[in-house]
Amino acid sequence: MVRALVFDVGETLIDETRIWSRWADRLGVTRFTMLGVLGGMAALGRSFEEAFQVLRPGFDVEAEQEAWKRDDPEGMRVDFDADDLYPDVRPGLVALRALGYELIIAGNQPPQAYDALVAMDLPVDSIHTSDGWGVAKPAPEFFARVVAVSGREPGEILYVGDRLDNDVLPARTAGMRTALIRRGPWGHLHALRPEAADADLVVDGFPALVTALS
Repeated sequence: MVRALVFDVGETLIDETRIWSRWADRLGVTRFTMLGVLGGMAALGRSFEEAFQVLRPGFDVEAEQEAWKRDDPEGMRVDFDADDLYPDVRPGLVALRALGYELIIAGNQPPQAYDALVAMDLPVDSIHTSDGWGVAKPAPEFFARVVAVSGREPGEILYVGDRLDNDVLPARTAGMRTALIRRGPWGHLHALRPEAADADLVVDGFPALVTALS
């Protein structure tokens, strides 16, 4: 029986549209181009980092982020806040908590994401990031940390994410139950792959997740 739910962040809880739109503006390309290239990377099974190389060969993401921070120290840049939450997230978490589930957030995120998530005051039991743990998905060590912080057996944990490669498949290998959420380019495209059948659930959003777990 599932007793704990663990959620990825980007395109599971957070709508990244504003982040990628700001990146488009920073790179001097149209937002349609930025989002289209990202979709192409998802379709090709390549990482989002490669989108930068398509748009600007030789691009140094870390150096550009530092320059961006100097140029716009008070701006949002690559960060997010409560306005970026998908609308169904907060009521969905409330409903899942009312059902008695332990709720945990754990995803690949930079240092500032932890404070941003805490500031949202979401009804969850704990929040963890890859930066805080010093290990990132899809490494087995990341999912071992998920098990450790939950205090549950792996089979009592349902990991919810938008990607097969980073979420569903490694969590399943770690012995967890899994849910693929059809959000963002990776979520929609990965749901079409044969491996999506390895997920215990494929859902369009939190209402469907709540219904499935009620």
